[in-house]
Amino acid sequence: MDEKGLPGAGAPLEHKFLSGGTQNEIYLLTRGDFQCVIRIPPAKAPADRDNGILREWRIIEALDGTDVPHTAAVAVCTDHSVLGRTFYLMGFVDGWSPMNMKDRKWPEPFNSDLGLRAELGYQLAEGIALLSKVDWKAKGLHDLGRPDGFHERQVDRWLSFFEKIKGRELEGMDSVTEWLRHHRPLDYIPGLMHGDYQFANVMFENAVPAKLAALVDWEMGTVGDPKLDLAWMVMNWPEDTMSEAAAKSSYVDLRGMPSRDQVVDHYAKVSGRQVDDLDYYLVLARWKIAIVLERGFQRAGNDPKLLAFGPVIEQAMKSAAEFAATTDYDHSGR
Repeated sequence: MDEKGLPGAGAPLEHKFLSGGTQNEIYLLTRGDFQCVIRIPPAKAPADRDNGILREWRIIEALDGTDVPHTAAVAVCTDHSVLGRTFYLMGFVDGWSPMNMKDRKWPEPFNSDLGLRAELGYQLAEGIALLSKVDWKAKGLHDLGRPDGFHERQVDRWLSFFEKIKGRELEGMDSVTEWLRHHRPLDYIPGLMHGDYQFANVMFENAVPAKLAALVDWEMGTVGDPKLDLAWMVMNWPEDTMSEAAAKSSYVDLRGMPSRDQVVDHYAKVSGRQVDDLDYYLVLARWKIAIVLERGFQRAGNDPKLLAFGPVIEQAMKSAAEFAATTDYDHSGR
């Protein structure tokens, strides 16, 4: 920190664990009046996680100067003699995360006043809409992903992934796979995407009305099709957000949120992208998340949290198959 000329030189360095698991550990660092956050792989994480850390760093550094709410890029270190792993420092966000809510209750006043929740949904959609507008080439991210042939690769890439971890058949998977092979979006405009966009991966300011403070957790960030982020966000969004079912349809209480059509329309307005082909992305998102979660389920052992993925995965694939069979979206892309 001294070598980088960061504030607080001479003051003792204090740290506080914020969160973490097998992929990353996150600590709040305080040195005098200066605060930042360190993101570092745990000691036992695979060696290639260091490359993932550098990938995340490139994204948050590229977001500086854009309209996308993000954590500031402070410094990065690849010298393993310092802490044993590659790590980076990012700005501390004075806000709150939906992942830290207790008993699925929004912080006040959003918990008691359903009328204030609509802006939470609109802000969530706005985050990826702004992300999709980032000039990724100008930001030096031309080699972050492989945007050419993105959709042509999706099926084979994730099928190959599934075969490596396969431990059972998933009902409906074959029919969805075939559907995806014969359908394409109406258009494809490459852009920066988050890869796992949901309430769990954003932070909000301590303010009313709701205002997005930062998009976080860039482990799956890439250059691809930003509309897949939108589908990922809304694939389980309830049609009726005032129903009791909306209170239980997600890990957060979605009552009072805008309808799915309303958040999709807001995304289209801010991003400037057409969303007439969203059905294609919804099929792809449900098929893909089932495969992604299956990895954890197959490695669950006796872990009750991972074992709980089992029926969730089955329902996601079944939902993808049913939706593909009933949607009137018929663009072949050929």
